[in-house]
Amino acid sequence: MKRVLLTAFEPYDRWPENASWLVMKKLTADLPTSIVLTTRRYPVDFVAVRSRLAEDLATGFDYAIHLGQHPRATAIHLEQIAVNVGCDRGNPDSFPPLETTGPVAYRSPLPLEQWATMLRSSGIPARVSQHAGTFLCNAALYWSCHLTQQLRLVTKSGFMHLPLDISQVIGEAGDAPSLPVEISAAAVRMILDTLAE
Repeated sequence: MKRVLLTAFEPYDRWPENASWLVMKKLTADLPTSIVLTTRRYPVDFVAVRSRLAEDLATGFDYAIHLGQHPRATAIHLEQIAVNVGCDRGNPDSFPPLETTGPVAYRSPLPLEQWATMLRSSGIPARVSQHAGTFLCNAALYWSCHLTQQLRLVTKSGFMHLPLDISQVIGEAGDAPSLPVEISAAAVRMILDTLAE
């Protein structure tokens, strides 16, 4: 069976929950049996994420699927590109490289267009996104690809940006897009099922 690493993030900023973790919890209530799944919740910290990723990936996986929250997303975003920059929210004008000798970018080797089509045909809003931004979600995908190359692993990595869950927007002053956690979890489950094929 295929071995899959599935990661989510802890809460950050003003959010007491993280949509990625809510989806992870929903998934683990009924784990898929067609793959060997390892789940992780990472802190919202650049140094810690790189260290944890290096440790986890070294144990050997066929796939690494990373989940993150996107508060402005109206659909699930399947991220195509990770760039070699890391913007710290505490200093929004600084964009240092994630890896000083690393390539400018990595492209996910996964069939994102097929996945987006599959999800939409199942009634789930989804699209391929050009890149994962410049914060920690981008860093997770970049490092996942970079460490895979550095460690000469076979792991294929991807990143899914998830909209906020409905429970996260109830108290919002203005309009905020959301998607029920059950739908986001169903999307992730469908993708995990394809990895077993």
